[in-house]
Amino acid sequence: MTKNLDYYMSLPYSKTLTFYNDESGQYYVSEVVELKGCSSTGNTQDEALECLQEAMECYLETALAYNDPIPEPAQLEDNGNFLKLPQSLYKTLLQKANAEGISLNQYAIQKLSQ
Repeated sequence: MTKNLDYYMSLPYSKTLTFYNDESGQYYVSEVVELKGCSSTGNTQDEALECLQEAMECYLETALAYNDPIPEPAQLEDNGNFLKLPQSLYKTLLQKANAEGISLNQYAIQKLSQ
């Protein structure tokens, strides 16, 4: 199999989405966890993720052009459900995710990737 741009773009990379409200304003930052430095921003979640797709294409095109190594996402051996949380912890994490304007899964991925 040829590992070209289409190959890498089709892989299930992990993405995070973080909401910021600071002196710059309100915005979202999206990142590809496995591709260090591959990130983008947007005023909405959809815009940040759409811009991330473009950033990912540029990142991968550049890496391919210079024969740089490109990490691939880890292959999951199960359906990805590995945590059973106590109700109280689930509720706390859900509230924190909602406060940041992201899903619980995105929040967990973000925290675990730090």
